[in-house]
Amino acid sequence: MRRLLVAANWKMNGDMSSNAALLAAFKAGFNGSADTAIFPPAVYIPQLADSLKGSAIAYGVQNIHFEEKGAFTGETNLAMAQDFGCQYILVGHSERRELFGETNAIVAKKVVAVLAAGLIPMLCIGETLEQREAGVTEQICKEQIDAVLTQVGIKAFEKVVIAYEPVWAIGTGKTASPEQAQDVHSFIRQLLAAEDAAVAAKTRILYGGSVKASSAQALFGQPDIDGGLVGGASLMAEEFVAICNAAQG
Repeated sequence: MRRLLVAANWKMNGDMSSNAALLAAFKAGFNGSADTAIFPPAVYIPQLADSLKGSAIAYGVQNIHFEEKGAFTGETNLAMAQDFGCQYILVGHSERRELFGETNAIVAKKVVAVLAAGLIPMLCIGETLEQREAGVTEQICKEQIDAVLTQVGIKAFEKVVIAYEPVWAIGTGKTASPEQAQDVHSFIRQLLAAEDAAVAAKTRILYGGSVKASSAQALFGQPDIDGGLVGGASLMAEEFVAICNAAQG
């Protein structure tokens, strides 16, 4: 049985005061029905490390560089993330792909590096509106997964979390219907099962696309949806707590 996971992607939002209020509400409100992880801006990782000490809430960074060190101004490496107790690393978010030019090959190199460091990559995949309307959703998802699969092998996916994020539903207020999301999640699991059915059965596949408290229970009730990667709603304490508590794992 896969335990559900709900992750908060704060993106480039937050400050010390609002972060503290969110974290206090999160710790007070969760009922423990799902695993929880938070991805704040990297500069606030020390604040989370301190605030979440002794709690069951995990945290990680939104992006890393695959090199160990060097002249990469503005980047964060895995050793830095480990220094502050990060467990998860967000990899290949659609905004990283679209705005910062991350290719499938770059995303794959990051997954390789995260796994080598003993941390958990949360691999984001998904299609744009144009790609969905062109009927190539499955092709795009397959290409994005295959780029990683060829580098790390199927067994490594026991330690990978996949987040399916239809790009057309991120920050738009639109959400794929539970049935639409389930169809793609089922396809993703079948891709993995074609390589190793046991690994596919263990891999957690999250839905990320304007998840709200009002839609969470229906989404999380689908057989191949194992939780959510939550953006804007994770900046609202009551909303995010309700989403997490809708995940009856």
